Amino acid sequence: MKVNLKPFLKIKDRFANLSPFKVISKKCLGIDVGTSSVKIVELSRLRERRKLENYGEITAKALYKEPFRTFDKSTLLFSNQNIARAIRAILEETKIITRRAIFSIPDFSSFFTNFELPIMTQEELPQAITYEAKRHVPMPLREVTLDWQIINERISQNKQTGYNILLVAVPNEIINQYKDIAQMSGLELFALEAEVFGLLRSSSPKEQTEPIALVDIGAQTSTCSIIDNKVLKSSHSFDLSGNELTEVISKSLDIDYQTAEKLKEKYGLLSNQRLGLSQEKQTREILLPLIDAILREIDKISKSFHETQKKEVKKIILAGASALLPGLKDYCQDYFKKEIEIANPFSDIFYTPILEKKLREMGPSYAITVGMALRGLE
Repeated sequence: MKVNLKPFLKIKDRFANLSPFKVISKKCLGIDVGTSSVKIVELSRLRERRKLENYGEITAKALYKEPFRTFDKSTLLFSNQNIARAIRAILEETKIITRRAIFSIPDFSSFFTNFELPIMTQEELPQAITYEAKRHVPMPLREVTLDWQIINERISQNKQTGYNILLVAVPNEIINQYKDIAQMSGLELFALEAEVFGLLRSSSPKEQTEPIALVDIGAQTSTCSIIDNKVLKSSHSFDLSGNELTEVISKSLDIDYQTAEKLKEKYGLLSNQRLGLSQEKQTREILLPLIDAILREIDKISKSFHETQKKEVKKIILAGASALLPGLKDYCQDYFKKEIEIANPFSDIFYTPILEKKLREMGPSYAITVGMALRGLE
């Protein structure tokens, strides 16, 4: 599914006046504005080959004392000027000249819901969906932009009886902010898209037809999305995140946030037998309750899908910076007894071999950014 926020989608024929014998590569930027960093990926496409042209990231603390987004999860807005300045800094440092860009919209800024409709004509669907949206979207419809897709048709006794609809609503205030940020950054806003669809595009295996769970453990929130035969069936965000993992270490050991972050990244959930100092031994025990809470959420969402669709999630793919937490993959394997995979969005993209190790390390945290850029090459 592609969430196409139509008022801001501008498709231009850039090749109309060029020689038909000259092959031009298509380029696009994917931009992910996170709580504590801004990431940009530049991809190009020449026929069927997709290539990594450039990438860059800047943390909020490199420019400001405060994060790009507030840590208050009820607040969706951010500083346009600060983010635009960060984007311009990345573009200048990396010497990226491409200006066609797609921004990701955070899952916690979007509203997802599913509902059923009876059988009707394609012409009748938009009005019926708008009417039904009033019952599900917790905001006045005049204040949001809606997009939707039929995710499956209901069948009874070999006869179609209705539709299952996936609805996405994004506050217009958020959309207008991204529009302003693009303008202040000197970028052409080609499209906006919810994070989950970028993650699906970059990290869902192309050959996978059985249900999978895509789990993005972000800095501020985590999201578990169920994908069945390459179609998003459900998406749920919950307030457990990478920042909270660091904060609980900081408070438990009475150390500063930066030191706690280093402990988390170095030791994570590694077995105590492999650790030396007492402070390091405690890291696993401190993190386990929060990790278990995240895994319970994933399990609950997966079981809900099984109950409604009569299908079992066969694989779990972990994304987000915390996906590389030491020991997490093995711990998930023991917990779920399923195949666990770490997202590698660069796997089908051509790049200089010397970047292999670096891109594997970056992959989970760049999955959304890569997915946005890929959207621009479609």
